[in-house]
Amino acid sequence: MKRMSYAAFAVAFAALPLHAEELTVATAGDQNMVDYINQYLGPLFEKTYPGNTVRAVGTGPGDAGSQKILERFDAQAAAKAEKWDVDVAVVHEKFVGPMVAKDYLAKYRGDIDTGKLVTRANAKMALGANVDGYVMPMFNSQTAIAYNPDLVQNPPKSYAELAEWAKAHPKQFGYNGIKGGASGVSFVMGWIYAFGGGDANTLMNGPFKEEETKKWDAAFKSLADFTTNATLTPGNAGTLDLLSRGEIAMGPVWVDMFYSWQANGQLPPTLKLMLPAPGMPGQPMHYVMPEKTAHKGLAEKFIALATSPKVQAEGIVKRFNWYPGIDADKVKAELDDATWNKLFVDITPEDLAAKGKPFPIAPYNNAILEAYEKSVK
Repeated sequence: MKRMSYAAFAVAFAALPLHAEELTVATAGDQNMVDYINQYLGPLFEKTYPGNTVRAVGTGPGDAGSQKILERFDAQAAAKAEKWDVDVAVVHEKFVGPMVAKDYLAKYRGDIDTGKLVTRANAKMALGANVDGYVMPMFNSQTAIAYNPDLVQNPPKSYAELAEWAKAHPKQFGYNGIKGGASGVSFVMGWIYAFGGGDANTLMNGPFKEEETKKWDAAFKSLADFTTNATLTPGNAGTLDLLSRGEIAMGPVWVDMFYSWQANGQLPPTLKLMLPAPGMPGQPMHYVMPEKTAHKGLAEKFIALATSPKVQAEGIVKRFNWYPGIDADKVKAELDDATWNKLFVDITPEDLAAKGKPFPIAPYNNAILEAYEKSVK
C-alpha cells in the first residue's frame, strides 16, 4: 500500500471541517418541500461545506405542518432542553409571531450576507407581529388574476374596473369562494382592502379594533352582487380548469400553480396574469432558527446559501415557479431571459412591491370570513 506523506496528510486533514455536524431542518409544506431540501439544497450545502450533513424532516402540509413545529418547540421549552433538536425550520408566516413572542427564535438576519437583500415588508411584519430580524423568506407565493387575452383584450387594472367588467360579462369571472382554496380567500381579502371603507393597513398590521369590522357592510353588499354575476368554481385547480377550457375568462389563481400548469400543457400558453390595484394577498414561507440550536454557525450558513441569488434563481424560481424570497432584481442576473420573461413580465418586481399584500391579521381575517358567510350566498 502506498503510504501518504506527512505533508500530503496534513493538506488533506486541513481541508476537512474541524467539527463535522449534522444539520436538522424541519419543514412544513407538501412533500416537494422535503424533496427540495433532500434532493437539491442539502446536497448543495454538503458539497459547499464538506463533511457536514443535512437531514430534512417533513411535518406535513398546510398550517398543520407549522403547528407541529411550534408544538415541538413548546415541548423542548417546557423540558428546559439546553440544546434543541431542530436547527432550521421552514414555517408559514402566521406561526412566526407566536414563536417570537415566546422567545423561541434567534434574531439572525443581520448576521448573514443575504439579509440585506430582503426588500418585502412581510420580512418585518408577519400578520401584525414584528418579526424583523428573525426570518428570511424562503419564497413568496402570490395570488393574481389570470385572464384569457382572446376574451379580455383590455384587462381591468383595479378591483373597481374588475367589478364593472364583471357586470358587463356575466359568469365570465370565476372564483372559488372561501372554502375551496386560498386563491378565493385572497380575492375576498383584496376586495375588502379595496372597498372596505377603513384603513387597509390596519387590517394588515393591526391593532385589531372592533369598530373597523362595522365599516364593511357596503363592501360585502357589493361583493354579494358581484358573486351573483360570477361563476363559483370548485377550488384552486377548478378555476384553472375552467380557464383552460374557455368556460370563464378571468379568475384568481396562485401564480406558481398557473405557471406549473402552463409548463405541463394544462393551460394554453396564451393565458396571462395581472395584479389589480390596490393589490391581493400572498404569503411567504420563512426560514427561522431556534435560539437554542446546537449548530448556530452552520445554520446561518445554510440559510445564507438557501437565500443567495444563485440558489433562489435555480431552486426557487426555475424549479417551482415561486417568487424569490429576496429582491427579484438581485436574482435576475442568475436567470436566463426566458425564465425571467415568464415570471416577471406580466407581474413585474415593481408590481409585487406595490401590490403584493399580506393577509389580514388573524382577528380581521376571521371576521372577514364570518361576514362573507353571512352576506354572500
